[in-house]
Order: sequence, then structure tokens, then C-alpha cells
Amino acid sequence: MRLTLRQGDLKAFFQVPFEIYQGHPYVSPLKSDLSRVLSARENPLFEDADDFAMFTAHGQGRPMGRITAHVHRGSNTRHGRNAAHFGYFDCADDGEVARTLLEAAEAWARARGFDWIEGNFNLTAMQMVGVATGGLEHQVYSDCMWSPPWLAGLLEANGYTRRFPMATHETDLSVWHAQAGSPRTLPEGVSVAPLTRLTLDARLEDARQVLNASFDANPMFVPVSRKEYMFQAKDLKWIMDKRLSVVLHAEGCPVGVLIGIPDLNPLLHRMRGRFGLSTPWHVLRHLMGNRRAVVVYYGVRPDWQGRGLAPYMVDRVNRAALAAGYSSMGGTWIADENRASLRQMEKTGAGRLQELHLFGKHL
Repeated sequence: MRLTLRQGDLKAFFQVPFEIYQGHPYVSPLKSDLSRVLSARENPLFEDADDFAMFTAHGQGRPMGRITAHVHRGSNTRHGRNAAHFGYFDCADDGEVARTLLEAAEAWARARGFDWIEGNFNLTAMQMVGVATGGLEHQVYSDCMWSPPWLAGLLEANGYTRRFPMATHETDLSVWHAQAGSPRTLPEGVSVAPLTRLTLDARLEDARQVLNASFDANPMFVPVSRKEYMFQAKDLKWIMDKRLSVVLHAEGCPVGVLIGIPDLNPLLHRMRGRFGLSTPWHVLRHLMGNRRAVVVYYGVRPDWQGRGLAPYMVDRVNRAALAAGYSSMGGTWIADENRASLRQMEKTGAGRLQELHLFGKHL
């Protein structure tokens, strides 16, 4: 098969999954969001335009695969690495297409002096990460990675090795409630900060501060700047359900946060990544029928850990979600080495939903 490689073709990049994943439960972000996130000039993650590239492979008269190559310079500096990342790797079940895309990303990385490439990162460790290697039959939640069953094999056939095992989780709220007992209470001196549309920007800054403090020791973590955090949370006010999030204050400072959102994947799947005449109908149908929510992340400032704040936030949000009509609560990736978070998942009765790995290669 004769293949051609294009660089920077956003239209083809967006179209790839719709060409190759027909009949599979792939969920596309909105094209407008994808365009914004993949702009090296708009996204504050990138220091300059040369920190990012996108490639598409074309054959049989259509786009058959895509990949990004990029560098997170803050991660390399913090963790003492000389690594590039690949992301948004979506590919037909075809070895030639996979090789063409991966070699393009590797060549991009070598030309800039990097000695290791690893992915998926869409685009950092605080966003959608990994390649799904187990639990592929499950419907994934918002902010969680979906992969076709052949993707891991294509990576391994091109010299990539799997590392850093992770998992996503799911809680059946009715089962959780049957075992939850009485509502938890906060320790003296801790209060719930008001969360409304008017206070949202202040609460998001609280959430950023707690994120940076509570995740500081986690592998791959890089503190998130205010500019980057607000860039990622740009549309949160339009999709938030305040019952699914909580921010805790003590001594005038934020000490705990849990950020949850309704699961938008069923809606986005029906919209196929675009606004159209049928969008209002899809939104109304989703609002009336959605029973799934997802915890994007939660954390407690280190000097307040061990005082029951995390169990309180999980208990509060689960009860509110159940009362609001949600039946399940998903969770984004947790590394297998993060035993504290995994114990918390066990305590809430959450089961593992998907297995994921990073795939890396020496250049």
C-alpha cells in the first residue's frame, strides 16, 4: 500500500478516528477544543511552536492514522530526563501505517536531541495518559483513555516496551451506599467553601493550589501554572454540576479538593466532535438520561493528610451524586504504585475498570 505522511493537517487529524474506528466506542473531543489544545501558540504548555508537531498517514484515499510528537520541558527539567512524548496515537490495524507514524515521531524527537520517547500523553501526565491494555470492553468515562485492541501490539512490534501500569476505576453508587454507614463529618476548623458560578474562578485557583501541593511527590507530576490550569478548565463552568465537586478550607487556606463532572462521553459520541443542528436535541437527551459521573482528581494538602478529609469528600460527593440520580462514579487513572490512592478506591468499593500502560523506546 502506498502511504503518504502529512504534517500539520488538522482537518485530517480530526477525521482519522471516524475513518478507522467505525463500530468501536471511540469518543472524539469537539473539533474546536482539539484545535485549541493542539495549538503550540495557544497552549501554555509549550514554550514555543517547535515543541509540538502533528502527523497523519494517508492511504487508500483516506487518513488512516495520526500521532503527535511533543516535549514537556517542565517535566524534563523537574525529573532530570531528556525525553520526548507521543500522543493522540490512533491507527488502523495496519503495521505499515503504525510504523510510518511512529518513525515520524521518533525522527522529530531525534532531530531535537532527545534520547527517549514515550506515550500516550494527551498531552501531559495530568491529562489523558497511556494505552489501554485491559478492560477494553468497558465504556470509558470522560478524561479517560480508550484504545483499540490492536494498538498495544503495534507499538510492541515497533520496539516499544510497556511500563508504568495504571488503572481506571468505577464505583456502583447503590452498592457503595449500602455499605457506607452514616455520613462522615469534618474535623473542627475545616469548612466547605461555597461553589457557585460566581465563585468558580476562586475555587479553581484553590483546586490548583491543592493539586500542586498534594500531587507534588507523585511520579511524573509537574506543578501546573495558573495560566495552564485555567486553559484546561476553560469550559468547566458550562459542564459543572456543583454537587460533584467540593473544596475544603482551613485557617483561611484551601486544604482539600475533589473535582467531579458529569460523564460527557455519551453526548460527545453522539455529536461526533461537532456542533450541528441536532446538538440541542443531543444535549437535552443527555441531561435527561445521564447516570454517570467521573472524579477528575482529588487531593489533600500534605499537612492535612490523615485527618479524614479525603474520605469526607468522597462520601459527600457520592451521596450528592446518588441523590441527584447518578448511578455510577468513574475515576481517572491511578498508578499501580500509588498505594494510598488505591487503598482509598478499595474503601469506597470501586473496582478496576481498565488497565493502561505507558509505552517507551530508546532513540
